[in-house]
Amino acid sequence: MPLRFVKHERLWLRQSPEFSEAWLHERICQDTSILGLGELDIIGRERVQYGAGRLDMLLADSENNIRYEVEVMLGATDPNHIVRCIEYWDIERRRFPAYDHVAVLVAEEVTSRFLNVMGLLAGSIPMVAIQLSALRIEDRVVLDFVRVLDQRALREDDTVESVVATADRNMWQERVGEEMMRICDRIAEIANEVAEPKLELKYQKRHLGLCPHGSFFNAAALFPKKASLGMRMAIRDSDEWLKRLEESGVQVSSRRPGSITVRVRPVDLPKQEPILRELIQQAVEQFQE
Repeated sequence: MPLRFVKHERLWLRQSPEFSEAWLHERICQDTSILGLGELDIIGRERVQYGAGRLDMLLADSENNIRYEVEVMLGATDPNHIVRCIEYWDIERRRFPAYDHVAVLVAEEVTSRFLNVMGLLAGSIPMVAIQLSALRIEDRVVLDFVRVLDQRALREDDTVESVVATADRNMWQERVGEEMMRICDRIAEIANEVAEPKLELKYQKRHLGLCPHGSFFNAAALFPKKASLGMRMAIRDSDEWLKRLEESGVQVSSRRPGSITVRVRPVDLPKQEPILRELIQQAVEQFQE
């Protein structure tokens, strides 16, 4: 069916009594991917920052150990919001140094003064500025999020957060669908062809661990999304594996030597399963040495 041109009208949420920041928060939390930063997990909303107010949203890219401290405001950026956004980012990174942290400011108008100031801090504060445009099209409202500043210089630390959130299979199946959970089961089957003792899927709030019963240590961490599955595992000869996987068409990355992350779509799994089997089983054998 051919596309139809429809004229839109810019709608300023701050000037519209039927909208509010709380309404905007709900829209973002219903689908965090609309920010353009990926499909992120929600760790907290209105998160108390002792002595400094409340952080609008704390979001996480659990697969890559990145946390986003998100401040949302209607209207144009102002100095108070900029300072709060940076302050909340600093508090969270000090509390949980195992993660990379990025300050995110969402506003209806990102002023040139703000961009100039942030340009001076480039390399010191990893920050993303997103300009939100609300568009009225007939009787509907479209939210358009555009990154106007993206300066992420991230670091990695050695400590880990001590609080582990648990979940169950039903929660994950509702989140990513039955087909993706079957793929997770298939990965477990492949691992258990060589594992002894056998491994099982442990359901955490932000990932699935493939580990022996009763253990907190993972042979692999699985990060299911609706469209694809990420797997992170420790592996010797990671540089060689990166090359082999890339040549086989597998999406792969590495944040540090000895660890790799692959991402697989359901449609690609039948073709990529042979090399993935070899990778997974080598990681399992290495884990159980």
